[in-house]
Amino acid sequence: MSTIFSLSLQRLGSAGLIGTMTLLGLAGGAFAQQPPPQPRDYHTGNPVGLPVAPPAPGTPPAAFAPATNNVRMFGALYSVESCIYDPVRKLIVAPSRGVGQSVRVNDAWIAFINHDGSVHTPRWVGIQNAGAERDTMTPPLVLNEPFGSFLHKGVLYLADRDGGTPDPANAGQNTPSVAVVRTFDMATGRPVKSVTVAGSPWLNDITVAADGTVYGTNTGAGDKPETWQVWKITPDGRSSVFVQGAPLNIPNGIEVDGDGNIVVVNIGNTDVITFAPDGKVVRTEQAAQSGNDGLVIMPDGVKFVSSVRLGGVSMMVPGKPARLIAENIPSAASMCYDVDANQLVIPMNANNGLAFISLKGIWTPRKSSRR
Repeated sequence: MSTIFSLSLQRLGSAGLIGTMTLLGLAGGAFAQQPPPQPRDYHTGNPVGLPVAPPAPGTPPAAFAPATNNVRMFGALYSVESCIYDPVRKLIVAPSRGVGQSVRVNDAWIAFINHDGSVHTPRWVGIQNAGAERDTMTPPLVLNEPFGSFLHKGVLYLADRDGGTPDPANAGQNTPSVAVVRTFDMATGRPVKSVTVAGSPWLNDITVAADGTVYGTNTGAGDKPETWQVWKITPDGRSSVFVQGAPLNIPNGIEVDGDGNIVVVNIGNTDVITFAPDGKVVRTEQAAQSGNDGLVIMPDGVKFVSSVRLGGVSMMVPGKPARLIAENIPSAASMCYDVDANQLVIPMNANNGLAFISLKGIWTPRKSSRR
């Protein structure tokens, strides 16, 4: 708040209408005179410490200094739907969706989280405010409302969307939403490319095959089977429907297994369906609960499935009935596996947090999983 504007508020009870309006006018002038952000090269945020971001051009240089060892930060998350583990940094990558597109566009960011849930980097991608600060960078940053995430060959893939903003031509209505897969270089945080998936309003979870093909779930509406879809996006950006309708039933989590098959979990029932690359069903297994969202597949074929509706985590050992290893987790969304701590990390959507489930005594790692 500017000094002039604060002063006007303090004197509202004693100043006359003309004096008050004059002060408010001066305050408005002060706000209007704020210079726009200067164009600058793309940059990411610093770990916990000061400064939070590299100094802007033309300002005095400032060497980064981390917070002292007796400081631990928690938080830096808002409406997190998915996570992915970075084995190079040994950190959890957590994309926050920010507020919805209908409220403010381009509001999302990405944080790095330590094994214990403390914050390593509050805003790696997205340290800039939505609007001019992001728009004037080279290249600009666009990160609207990411859902699913995946890491493949040093590139971070995010299931984002465009549109869904207030329609100026139709009061009370939003513009159509369209799915976009955005990619970022994990070494630098710089945007790589954005691929629009025409025909899908949004993708929920995504996975990436060994050849770079992206598969994403279009969860759809509960009473419209034609909207239950899995989309396929080739490395050159061509998109098509991979599977539509039954046996999908409000599809959500998706993963590629060790054989190159595509595995999908449903919200609408307990089915965990494995599709061959040609779209044919290989097998159907059952989780311990329905309402499923997250999926992690281990190298030995063991699957872990989280239920966003019922709050449990199913462990599915090939050839054995599924069993619950954790229960009553609020909004257990699209989880990831932290290989260095041997734990599942589960985003909790509107609860703005992460849940951690140690697999010690439950599952013994042999080599890292893909997610």
